Amino acid sequence: MTSRSLIGGHVSVTGGLAKGGLAYMADIGAEMIQVFVTNPRGWALAEGRPDQDAKLAESGVDTFVHVPYLVNFGSPNPETLANSIAVLRHTLRRGAAIGAKGVVVHTGSAVSQPRDDAMRQLHEHLLPLLEEIPDGGPDVLLEPMAGQGAMLCATVQDIEPYLAALDWHPRAGICLDTCHAFAAGHDLTAEEGLRETFDQLHKLAEGRLKLIHANDSKDACGSKKDRHENIGAGLIGSAPFAALMRHPATAGVPICIETPGKADKHRADIELLKSLRDGG
Repeated sequence: MTSRSLIGGHVSVTGGLAKGGLAYMADIGAEMIQVFVTNPRGWALAEGRPDQDAKLAESGVDTFVHVPYLVNFGSPNPETLANSIAVLRHTLRRGAAIGAKGVVVHTGSAVSQPRDDAMRQLHEHLLPLLEEIPDGGPDVLLEPMAGQGAMLCATVQDIEPYLAALDWHPRAGICLDTCHAFAAGHDLTAEEGLRETFDQLHKLAEGRLKLIHANDSKDACGSKKDRHENIGAGLIGSAPFAALMRHPATAGVPICIETPGKADKHRADIELLKSLRDGG
């Protein structure tokens, strides 16, 4: 019997990580959550509140943290690189304090520099942070992007050289975003396309898939556009999500929505995913 995946979403933490996050979780019917512990669009290293950290850790809820969007270990800008190191180190520490299972980081872009130089930066600056993670601390979950610009990792095939740049470190996991994968050219709407995508992921990075971002897409397969849509309302549709949850590579892997709208939309998306998981 395959292990059942928890289904949840990225939650608002207004009022405190535990107070706001757990209340929103209950409101939308989530079974797991993802949070920001700092401003998602800035470099500030928010310390948080120890009481809220402790309450979230004690709740036993499967929690993941997403780093700010500005983080880019492939950037040629020394200031961006230094800030990326500081923010990920801080987020890993905060993630450990709340009992998070993983810290999600976008795989980044070479921007204007040669790809090989950007990949060397991963080895020089991201690998040491993986080495610093203590026993019981959260894994770093690498999230491939939609393929726009000079992205370092978009397709499943791109994951292999990315992990190689990190010496296949055991604390480097994968967070697969369905909208990103679809935009990067993986046709998840075709049964064969979905199966091949997850078969290949399992082959290249067995045991490393730790989280799935379940998002429909406003744009076509191969568009290289990262525009999320509510489940079943986009060009992926709802059926592929049912097939995804039946694939052996996803067994027991938490599924987290990052879809548009407020609580009513998020509640509907989670209810739909639960019904697909449970055969409804």
